Parts: sequence; structure tokens; C-alpha cells
Amino acid sequence: MTLPQSSRLARLDALPFTKKHRKLLVGSGVGWALDAMDVGLISFVLAQLAVTWQLGSTELSWIASAGFVGMAVGASLGGLLADRLGRRQVFAITLLVFGIATGAAALSWSLGVLIVLRFIVGLGLGAELPVASTYMSEFAPPRIRGRVIVLLEAFWAVGWTVAALIGYFIVPLSDNGWRWALAIGAVPAIYAVIVRFAMPESVRFLEARGRTAEAEATVRLFEESAGRADAVAPVSETAQVDEAADSRTGNVSSAVPAAHPRLTARQQVAALWAASHRTQTLALWVVWFCVNFSYYGAFVWLPSLLVASGFSLVKSFEYTLIITLAQLPGYLVAAYLVEKWGRNKTLAVFLTGSALSAVAFGMAELEWQVIGAGMLLSFFNLGAWGALYAVTPELYPTELRATGSGWAAGIGRIASIIAPLLVPILTGIGGSVLLFSVFAAFFLVAAGAALTLADKRGKALEEFAPLADQSA
Repeated sequence: MTLPQSSRLARLDALPFTKKHRKLLVGSGVGWALDAMDVGLISFVLAQLAVTWQLGSTELSWIASAGFVGMAVGASLGGLLADRLGRRQVFAITLLVFGIATGAAALSWSLGVLIVLRFIVGLGLGAELPVASTYMSEFAPPRIRGRVIVLLEAFWAVGWTVAALIGYFIVPLSDNGWRWALAIGAVPAIYAVIVRFAMPESVRFLEARGRTAEAEATVRLFEESAGRADAVAPVSETAQVDEAADSRTGNVSSAVPAAHPRLTARQQVAALWAASHRTQTLALWVVWFCVNFSYYGAFVWLPSLLVASGFSLVKSFEYTLIITLAQLPGYLVAAYLVEKWGRNKTLAVFLTGSALSAVAFGMAELEWQVIGAGMLLSFFNLGAWGALYAVTPELYPTELRATGSGWAAGIGRIASIIAPLLVPILTGIGGSVLLFSVFAAFFLVAAGAALTLADKRGKALEEFAPLADQSA
């Protein structure tokens, strides 16, 4: 028996989590893990370069910050491009860029060359994360969308753990251990080819561009995966247009026009500050800025801070690996709570836990205190990241979703540029106590802003905002 016609997006949202969804999650997650591996590797590279190249804290800070400058630019541009060219296309390009640049960085013969290549790496890294979360959020069933995005973010823990393993086993082997570590980071260049041909384009993006045949084919693939291929009649173009007309009067919320007018890049960015979005955009940018400041300030410098506290290079790498392992439980708990408590409450709780853990880590003196506080900081901070990535793409309509996510990430990357540069200064003034107290303060500000974010748990994603409102 064939059921009546329904909009493609309504059909997609009505599906359970299928093998096709799982394939997308793993496919996007592997790219996410490779991203994390590259970011994590630089913290171990810095610790060894301080010895082998005899670099001071200023030079090391610029190596770290160069990547984050690239990430700030990449996040902003990547989101804009994903809303114009497609999610899958940009996702593959970003993996290719940072994979090749990371491999090239392994051949660096001077500080200047390494800094330039780390900037290029950052371009790819910064663009990939918001695009991947936007892409996955547009396929995930609404009732578990937040959980799916947090699980996507959990691949970050996998990648960072791999980086810690490489740092522990590969980097200390020789003076060129850091080169071998970066060479391994070139794997994304190969994975980019797989992504390009194996993953479908977002149905919501295809609908927005009037590519209805491709959108229908993709929805049918997911329906087949759910065993529903014969249960729903394909959407005719006439029916789609009629439903779109009804949607403008509020009768059918999930339907969209066959082709929606494109916004210019300037209109896309300006629309983030339209009356309907500006409050959420401001709160979101505050959260992203503060979380990036504290996370990258702490974790990029973690091995070096442990060495400065008197631990050997190998021992600092070992402790960093142990601390990193606490990330995955943090993600798993957040994945459960975002659908139980909601996005904003879960985010605020985990940020508050991050603040308390940061204070404890700054005051830790004994080995067990360092490890325990570090694991708590890792648990809460990465759980907060999961909730943040879950809520961000839900706050914007389709034609602004990647742009909004990318610009929020880009603003956050500004903080990740500043933080590594300030770490040596703050440590010199007040040691670890002052440094991690500052991180705690930023976490608390982020927690307050998080409570003002809209919670769209279980709701269908907003498709198209009125153009008049976007240009406001």
C-alpha cells in the first residue's frame, strides 16, 4: 500500500536512524577524528621543538596561533561556501587542504616555513568542523538530532587520543619524531577522495537549489535503508510547489520552494544580525569565544605546562594521554543529556563543571591531583563542546545554517589565537593558579550566555526565513 505524497524533508525527518544515517555519521566522524588528531599533534610537536630547535615560548606560541589564525579564516569562509556550493563539496575540499598541508609541514626546514604551513593547515581545519556538523544535523532524525551531533563530536576524542598515542610512542623516538607525527597527519588527503564520492549531498541544500531530482533520489535511498521505499509516493513537482505555498501561510512547516533565491555572501553574513537572529548570534558568539579561549589555552599547552612543572617529556606525554581518555565519557554523558535536559541546560552545566575543574587543576600539586583534575577538566570541557556543536546549527534556517555555524566558529578561533599567546604571560605573572583561574572565569561567562540560547530539542530544523527579514 502506498501512502499519500509528503514533502521530501518531512519524509526524511520521519525516518528512524538507519544504516544510511550510521554510514554518514561514521564517514563524517572519521574526518572529524582526523581533524582532532592534527590539532592534538601540535601540542606534542611544540613540546619537542622547544628542545630540538631550542625555541622559546614566544616562538612556540606563534606556531600554535598560526594554525588558529587559519582556522578563524577557514571557519568563516567554509560556512559561506557550504551554503553556496554544498556541504559535501566543501567538506571534501577542507580535508584535502589540511591533509596535504600537514604532510608538507613535516618537511619544514625553518620556523617561518612551519608557521606558514600551519596557517594553511588551519584553513582546512577551521572550515571542516562547522560544515560537518551542519551536514550531519540536516540528515539526523529530529528526535535524536542533538545526540547524533554529540556523537559526531565524540570522534574528536578518538582523534585526540590517537594524537596522544602518536605523541607518546612516536615523537620521543628521535629528534625527528615530530616530523613523523605530522606525516601521519597527511592521511586526510586520502580520505577526502572517499568522502567526495561516497557521501550524498544534503537534501535540504539540494531543495534550496532546486535540484529536486537529486533530493528525491537521496530521500529514496534513506527510505530504502529504513525499509520504507514503497510506502511513500515520490513528490511531484506540482505537489512540492503547492506545499511550498501552504508553508508560507503556516499550513505546512516542512515544505520548501523548488528553488529559493540565493543570498550574496554579504547578505548571508548580514542576515545573522537580522532582528530574528541577532540575540542568538550574540550569545552564541560569546559562548564560542569563551570556550575556545579556555580549551585551546589549556590543552594546546598541556604537555609543555607539565614539563615546566617538573615532569619529564615522556611523563608529561603519558599524563596527557591519560587525561585525554576522559574526553570520551564526557561526550557520551552529554549525548544522553542533550535529549534529556535540552541543549542549553546541558551546555551550561558542563561549562560550570569545566570552570570548577580548571580551578582544581591550577591548584593541583601532587601527581594524582594533576591527573584527577585534568581528567575532570577533559570530561566536562569536551562534553560542553558536544552540546555546543549540537545547538549551533539548529539556531539558523537552511540558507544560513553553515554560515551561522562557520562564523560562530570563526569568532571562537580568534580566542584560540589569543589564548596560546597569553599563556606564557599569565603563567609568568601568577603561575598555573592564575592561568587556570582565568580559564575558569571564561567558562563561567560562557555558561551564562549558554542559558540564553534557544532549545530546539526534537523540533524540525527551520528551512527558510523570509527574505525581507534577512536583509533587515
